[in-house]
Amino acid sequence: MCALDIVTPMPSIDLPLESLRTYQSADPEPGDFDTFWRANLEESRRLPLDARFETVDAGLPLFDVFDVTYAGFGGHPIKGWYIRPAGISSGLTAVVKFIGYNGGRGFPQDHLLWPASGRAVFVMDTRGQGGGWSQGSTADPVGSSAAQAGYMTRGITDPGQYFYRRVFIDAVRAVDALRQRPEVDAGRMVVAGGSQGGGITLAAAGLLGADVRAAMPDVPFLCNFSRGVGLALRDPYGEIARYLAVHREKADLAFATLSYFDGVNFARRAQAPAIFSVALMDDICPPSTVFAAYNAYAGKKAIELYRFNNHEGGGGHHERAQIAWLVAQQL
Repeated sequence: MCALDIVTPMPSIDLPLESLRTYQSADPEPGDFDTFWRANLEESRRLPLDARFETVDAGLPLFDVFDVTYAGFGGHPIKGWYIRPAGISSGLTAVVKFIGYNGGRGFPQDHLLWPASGRAVFVMDTRGQGGGWSQGSTADPVGSSAAQAGYMTRGITDPGQYFYRRVFIDAVRAVDALRQRPEVDAGRMVVAGGSQGGGITLAAAGLLGADVRAAMPDVPFLCNFSRGVGLALRDPYGEIARYLAVHREKADLAFATLSYFDGVNFARRAQAPAIFSVALMDDICPPSTVFAAYNAYAGKKAIELYRFNNHEGGGGHHERAQIAWLVAQQL
């Protein structure tokens, strides 16, 4: 046997790679999915964006840094960082970056990759989060019925009340706000994020259509919920399992709600070219859930595989791949 004949061992929790490449989610799509989201977008866009970009001295002389507040879902104030290469006044490609689960926008120096590459970045703070691995600044003023600790089950019995309805609308509004910047080329908008941020990226790409030029969902969460809940060895999917272990009678209702927020359904509607990543030993976002979204994705697409990695995915290797891919997209 030569080196090329060696078969890469796969984790026992998921499918072999040849099956992943053709895997399709069996989770049903709501018949009124498009109507639901069209109504949400129309409702949100009736409210003024009220986007405020305030200059901040972050001690980063090569970059212009702005503390941003804009009106997200329900007109609620959402925070963000906007960072651009210093002195650039026109034609910028802009990356809207979404954060992983229970992280916040952190500090400006945490987000210098894209400005250092000559692009602008807008980092959306995720409402209510930021108490885990990086700090946040945005409250979620909307309450919830009974829920498991965390965010996954907040409003899970009603799509109109579910937590990610607010977050996904916040994401669309973030892109809308950035498109108004005079130095940003509104035709060169990129959405990006890892894990939860990858799931939000898919939602933004699906909801915004041609208003997004490229999408970069990295080890995306919030896809193929039934499989993720049944397979993932670590949270956040486990929050849903623990909730349903107590509220046994609500399983059908919960998964019906989740179907409105499934990245697979947004992927079917996305038009922008996309580069995905997947880690084949990921026990937070099992590879099959990522491939479910990737295989459904309607736009031109590519995927980077990290065979021996868990949820950290490709790390710096994948950032290099993203930079090269954006260059190839002339972004």
